[in-house]
Amino acid sequence: MLSRLGALLQEAMGAREPSIDLLEAFVEHWKGITNYYIESTDENTPAKKTDIPWRLKQMLDILVYEEKQQAAAGEAGPCLEYLLQHKILETLCTLGKAEYPPGMRQQVLQFFSKVLAQVQHPLLHYLSVHRPVQKLLRLGGTVPGSLTEKEEVQLTTVLCSKIQQDPALLTHILEGRKTVGRKEASREATALPREAATVKNEEQPHSKAPDRGAQGARALSTQLPAETEEPDGGTGESNLITSLMGLCKSKRGRVALKAQENLLLLVSVASQAAATYLVQSSPCCPAIVEHLCQLYQSLPSFLDPADIATLEGISWRLPSAPSDEVSFPGKETLAAFLGWFDYCDHLITEAHTVVSDALAKSVAEKLFVEILQPQLLHVSEQSILTSTALLTAMLRQLRSPALLREAVAFLLGTDQQPAAPEDSPHTLGGHLVRHCDHLSDEISIATLRLFEELLQKPHEQIIHSLILCHLEGRPYVARGSPEPESYEDTLDLEEDPYFTDGFLDSGFQPSMKPPPAPVTNPDGKTAVTEIVNSFLCLVPEEAKTSAFLEETGYDTYVHDAYGLFQECSSRVAPWGWPPAPPPLDPHEPERPFFEGHFLRMLFDRISRILEQPYSLNLQVTSVLSRLALFPHPLIHEYLLDPYINLAPGCRSLFSVLVRVIGDLMQRIQRVPQFPGKLLLMRRQLMGQVPGEQLDHQTLLQGVVVLEEFCKELAAIAFVKFPPHGPHLRLSEPPEGHV
Repeated sequence: MLSRLGALLQEAMGAREPSIDLLEAFVEHWKGITNYYIESTDENTPAKKTDIPWRLKQMLDILVYEEKQQAAAGEAGPCLEYLLQHKILETLCTLGKAEYPPGMRQQVLQFFSKVLAQVQHPLLHYLSVHRPVQKLLRLGGTVPGSLTEKEEVQLTTVLCSKIQQDPALLTHILEGRKTVGRKEASREATALPREAATVKNEEQPHSKAPDRGAQGARALSTQLPAETEEPDGGTGESNLITSLMGLCKSKRGRVALKAQENLLLLVSVASQAAATYLVQSSPCCPAIVEHLCQLYQSLPSFLDPADIATLEGISWRLPSAPSDEVSFPGKETLAAFLGWFDYCDHLITEAHTVVSDALAKSVAEKLFVEILQPQLLHVSEQSILTSTALLTAMLRQLRSPALLREAVAFLLGTDQQPAAPEDSPHTLGGHLVRHCDHLSDEISIATLRLFEELLQKPHEQIIHSLILCHLEGRPYVARGSPEPESYEDTLDLEEDPYFTDGFLDSGFQPSMKPPPAPVTNPDGKTAVTEIVNSFLCLVPEEAKTSAFLEETGYDTYVHDAYGLFQECSSRVAPWGWPPAPPPLDPHEPERPFFEGHFLRMLFDRISRILEQPYSLNLQVTSVLSRLALFPHPLIHEYLLDPYINLAPGCRSLFSVLVRVIGDLMQRIQRVPQFPGKLLLMRRQLMGQVPGEQLDHQTLLQGVVVLEEFCKELAAIAFVKFPPHGPHLRLSEPPEGHV
């Protein structure tokens, strides 16, 4: 169409320059638009049924065609200069605000978007362009659920794309209204000197058309508000940010998604100066976090932690909860919150470092500290339960390093010094460790899940603060004594302070006979075969039931542990952990050992495994298994080596389990038909027989969990240090031995 237009103009005007004819046609179309407002009396005819859309399309085509015909790249042609000089965009903005004729705002938004996208000449630096753009953005942002949301998001798409290409535009687009007013005179004088001169020169021989257009514009100006000439008053708000945030809240999914993509494009600007301006001189971070906090505070207070846990995999690109999942009250609200949290996490990951750090700190301050922390420390059990489950869900969603850093500091603090047994909690994490041993089993389970999720995050301070800072220096190992030569040196039951005469009189012996003396490798570490057998043989035969059922063998645990260990190893690989524990100095005096509040709580919990509810036992053993998977030599030694020579008064995971077995053997004597009841309980737990209430049910369930936990620990030890060396393909040994 443009080519035909140019050809016709060239033929009609003969030797005249095509650009002059284009200008005349451009002005004629603009005059046609202004004449409509002067002559028309019908206020009900929609804009799309008038000739305004067609004339705007012709004006756009002329601008694009003119630019393609320009000999010198980068220079503005006469039509573009006329557009800028006569403030056509300002006038159109006002017409769009008036919504006359009906639907005019939609036409104006489309015209703005297409001009900015298709005209290659830089336009947004000009006051006569970016000022109406700002007004148009404000206009759209003031109408929630507007019928022009589609056109509004198209305009923001063009603007964010332009800013991505030229970050210096950011300050022009985000300027506040007062700033625009103060700079109007100076910018108008400096931005268009060449354009004004050129238009003046071009209009001298052909002044008729421009004069008619100017007369129409002057006539139109008498019917329009003064806003066409002067900038708005008001606060220095950032129009693009507020417009994007408003569109992000749209009920129309495609509009909201596109607005979020545009905001993501905006915060990922490569320029340091632009990113700093975005943080310091715009409401970008506060607006994003404010919406996150509003969504959190709109959540119902009665959310069930089990329901919260079911909403996994909520993405900001698909924030709606899957329809095939079980519905529960508050599901849509929860999905909206988790979707926006995922979006914030994605923003922090993709944004410029300056924006990323500022946004992460804002989330930590406004959501974590000001809202979440009081709920976690509240006296109300319901408040603790719901907030703990929500924090766990957020940790599960969290991927960005900057936000993870803030979350770890929020939970564990920044001081990584080992704690003393008598220390009161001085961090939120200390209080949460106490919640793991709460009178409410539900709170204990929810908080243990929180720590299990935390242990899967790639941040070294987590495992260091909870575990490693207490194990450094190996104070749990006895000084001044030789390494054990035989099994009897390390596990003499008659001298073990955790055992009583009643335990020995019960007839218990591990595996019904003492295992052979442990084999040590050249580096002094106990051979993995001995470790595995120690855990597999720990539970006496009369307390084992898995051999009677299929799919409960040790080999299944080996397969699962191998995948989990590979995942854990790849996560911690950048931390540069040593392959072996440091050698002990036999002359170094012993110092008091405290395993830390976290391990003490877990050991206390596992020592009560025969008395606790089944679901709580499962969660305690799950956390301990996560810890045992870490490929740190001190963790392996302290949690998985049964043969370490413990310092006086110290306990390890194995010693705690041995004491539990002693307690079990005494309890077995008081339960009639124990083996049959235990087998029935296992079948109930596996869903093979209908569930029914049994005597000593908690004890029976605890024994089943204990047997499975020992097999799981044996499998973890095996995959961490296979008999034929690490990183080899694992065989699957038969149950009971390797």
